[in-house]
Amino acid sequence: MHTPAITGSGVFTPDEIITNAELVEAFNAYADRKNAANAEAIAAGEMAPMAHSSEQFIFKASGIERRHVMNKSGILDPSVMHPLLRQRDDDEPSLMAEMALDAAKKALAQAGKGPEDIDLVICAASNMERAYPAMAIEIQDLLGIKGFAFDMNVACSSATFGIQTAADMVRSGSIRAALVVNPEICSGHLEWRDRDCHFIFGDVATATVIERMEDAKGPFFEILSTRCATQFSNNIRNNNGFLRRSRPDGVADRRDMQFMQNGRKVFKEVVPMVSTHIAEHMGDAGLQGADLTRMWLHQANKSMNDLIGKKVMGRTPEPQEQPNILQEYANTSSAGSIIAFAQNSDDMAEGDLGLICSFGAGYSVGSVLLRRHG
Repeated sequence: MHTPAITGSGVFTPDEIITNAELVEAFNAYADRKNAANAEAIAAGEMAPMAHSSEQFIFKASGIERRHVMNKSGILDPSVMHPLLRQRDDDEPSLMAEMALDAAKKALAQAGKGPEDIDLVICAASNMERAYPAMAIEIQDLLGIKGFAFDMNVACSSATFGIQTAADMVRSGSIRAALVVNPEICSGHLEWRDRDCHFIFGDVATATVIERMEDAKGPFFEILSTRCATQFSNNIRNNNGFLRRSRPDGVADRRDMQFMQNGRKVFKEVVPMVSTHIAEHMGDAGLQGADLTRMWLHQANKSMNDLIGKKVMGRTPEPQEQPNILQEYANTSSAGSIIAFAQNSDDMAEGDLGLICSFGAGYSVGSVLLRRHG
């Protein structure tokens, strides 16, 4: 049996940025167009007018100030309201693979590893660009990695589930090292025309290298233990899929073909689920919340994270104890906790304990307990 460790991490950040002010301007213009087109029905009381959004509403609801996206022109066009991404030829690298490649190279460089050192690639993300061939196999090919690769989708928990899978394989001896990549084009599945959620998501890609602790070439994080759990819920859902054209509505522009959530229920149900999950995971490891130097939580909602942090630590965590990257990146699904980890871990001292935790649709929750070395 081997001890697995995270020895490298990397983040790809798109160049294009949408501020809350830009987003509000575009959304309100869309709402005005919609209201004008339905003026008679609104005047007759048959339809409610679309309400405007505001920067204050967005920040209070989420803590988000801006987001990075692969394309902003379509999102900010009131006649489009979604990203405009060019059609790529089949012999070109896919967009997700291109994003993942950048993050993966950074993670490999930090770990001091080359393609020849990696046996497994897992592409763990909320939405795959296509059904097949697997995104992970394309990423594997572009990096020149031998071995095997596969895709994994556990929504916002995909990264931690991927890390557990890789860690278990390293621990058993079936592989030497794995690369877990999380390319998230969340702008593609967000309904930018819905006031309740039009501000939530951004795009990004992250990557981690998981390998045998004894093979680490620099500072690393020993994976002490991992834990995953799922509980079915319809409160976060996207009904798009390959059977869509076979249904009566075909490819009609239906609201449920994009991201949907019952935000209040999600908050009420997920906070205790995650808090209990972390407490039990740490308890089984003989630890308490006070033993943690840092928590890298899923970046979905600042209020949610603040409450989880308080429940776990028994007090309000200091900003450095529970890093928040929401204000810069927004919700990036599975990648959020890994961004927080990658950008807020180098300063930890030998022996410091930390916990990566992600949670989301499913419901799903995954946690990775780490100890710093070097």
